[in-house]
Amino acid sequence: MEVLYVLIPLSVVLVLAIVAALWWAVYRGQFESVEQEGERILRDD
Repeated sequence: MEVLYVLIPLSVVLVLAIVAALWWAVYRGQFESVEQEGERILRDD
């Protein structure tokens, strides 16, 4: 039962870190042109 006192806060911190990383990626424009990257491999350079 004591392990829950460690695992619950640890999981909350992990979820907050994942949300922060996703927010950072969206804020920095990582998902602006998703289709462009898919089409880039089809084009001949």
